[in-house]
Amino acid sequence: MRRFLPVLGLLFLAPLVGEFLLGNLSVRVLPALPFLVPLYGGGALLIREVARRTGRGRPTILLLGAAYGVIEAGLVDQSLFNPSFEGHDFQSITPIPALGLSAASTLSFVAGHAIWSISVPIALVERGRTAPWLGWKGLTLAALLYLFGCWIIFGDLRDSEGFLATPAQRIGAATAALLLIAVAYLPNIATKRYKAPSPTKTGVIAFAASSVFFARPESWPGFWFGLAWLAAAAVWLARTRWTDRHILAIAAGTLLTYAWGGFALTALMEPHDPVRWWGNAAFAAGAIALITVTRTTSPEPASAETPTG
Repeated sequence: MRRFLPVLGLLFLAPLVGEFLLGNLSVRVLPALPFLVPLYGGGALLIREVARRTGRGRPTILLLGAAYGVIEAGLVDQSLFNPSFEGHDFQSITPIPALGLSAASTLSFVAGHAIWSISVPIALVERGRTAPWLGWKGLTLAALLYLFGCWIIFGDLRDSEGFLATPAQRIGAATAALLLIAVAYLPNIATKRYKAPSPTKTGVIAFAASSVFFARPESWPGFWFGLAWLAAAAVWLARTRWTDRHILAIAAGTLLTYAWGGFALTALMEPHDPVRWWGNAAFAAGAIALITVTRTTSPEPASAETPTG
């Protein structure tokens, strides 16, 4: 049960955070959650197990999450390249005509999946326990579950959207994902690390920093600011000595950004739907409850996490 419950929790938490807490999907379509579990949950579980089995840490998980984001947005639902994906006009801002995508939307999709769909759920479910959960059979099943999820979403959106990216676009997305995976497994680089602030302060900083990134304008200045902001955050994370309690604080603060972000998206998409607003409140309350439970049940003593593994 010590292994089964975290696996089950991650399978469901990844799509709940990545789609429902964000407010991208209304509570009205919560019955569709099982169809998202294979893609989101299977992907998060596979990334977690591969990283932990190879002795790697959270930077590797984050980069593998970015590869997951490129695969999902570029190859599975193809929202990177679809100019009218689900009725939105993502490519009207910061367009790159030669690639057939929007720079700002690409950054939002990839970073959103890497941080919120993958890294945050893994950190909250792990609670500092980094031993593998699955044997080789379980790892194989996780990979098959993820591939099944890719097939479900790809087929459904191909039929409903009537869109298929060009071969060059798909090759480019696959190449980018492979490069991110390769970077995730570069040798560790020893760096001088500095003392972290208290876990409480760390959580507040994580909430503020992730909120600034989430609220940046969808424009070319906003795109370049977002890249610089992520780079600065990466340097801060890599050059600081973190404990398990700090990691949980970072995950909790970052999670709360999506809690308020869900209300922001509802205000933009369906401001006159009371059910959607109540759904946002329920998901936000669930996020707060999860943080509370995670904080009170986190293991003691907290251990240091390597910054680059």
